[in-house]
Amino acid sequence: MIVAVVVTHRRRELLAESLAVVAGQDRPVDHLIVVDNAAETEVGELVERQPIPTTYIPSHHNLGGAGGFALGMLHALALGADWVWCADDDGRPEGPQVLSALLACADAHHLGQVSPVVVNIADPDALAFPLRRGLVWRRRRSELFTDPETGAHDDGSDDLLPGIASLMNGALFSSETLEKIGVPDLRLFFRGDEVEMHRRLVRSGIAFGTCLTTAYLHPDGSDEFRPILGGRMHTQYPDNEVKRFFTYRNRGYLMSQPGMRMLLPQEYARFGWFFLIQHRDVAGFREWMRLRRLGRAERFTRP
Repeated sequence: MIVAVVVTHRRRELLAESLAVVAGQDRPVDHLIVVDNAAETEVGELVERQPIPTTYIPSHHNLGGAGGFALGMLHALALGADWVWCADDDGRPEGPQVLSALLACADAHHLGQVSPVVVNIADPDALAFPLRRGLVWRRRRSELFTDPETGAHDDGSDDLLPGIASLMNGALFSSETLEKIGVPDLRLFFRGDEVEMHRRLVRSGIAFGTCLTTAYLHPDGSDEFRPILGGRMHTQYPDNEVKRFFTYRNRGYLMSQPGMRMLLPQEYARFGWFFLIQHRDVAGFREWMRLRRLGRAERFTRP
């Protein structure tokens, strides 16, 4: 049984577009769970009108993306899901064949988790978020292949980017994978919860990756990743204070976890260069340090 989990918060119109594609897959979803972090009556009515079996979970406490997906995933497992397929309210699968393509890729490569390529909804050849492979950042879908002309990849396959996946946009998890790595951490609320889950996935030894033959459409998020050192590296700087709070605090926690600590020297170098050299923003650097200390100390308060 395949259960789709969608988390939403005050985006009914966008949610309707997402659900229309999720519910219209050529391999039909067996059950749809929608976790509504605003508990809006009109969202519940929208979910009830879907052409597939549904469960609407209104939350009167905003759980964030992390808590919403955790709740939805656990409910899916309780229903007996073999696979859990994740989506959000401001993006959607690129078409009706996404789920079947992910399942075929998982079967062919014996994967416990597989994700589509997450592309810019306004420009589907552009990645919605830049992806780093080693020291090289990729911004175009075609750049994910080693040889864009032939479609060949490092491991000889033409459909899989192994060991890298974007969570939760269109991500497909087997129930066995969720049993081994767990669900997102409620404390992170949003921003970085998917990176923390990716960390657990890497450390689990479970085979996973990105299916290059299918995609998930998402609003562009690449503007947050500001180039430094002539574009050879990037630093994340969200466009508002709330996003920066959760991003930097949660990164402080993430960088103190096993599997991530090796990145600390690079973290200090990148953010130090961005704030102190490139922008001469001493106050910004101090605030970044303060927030990362909160995360490292596991002080998960909300602003």
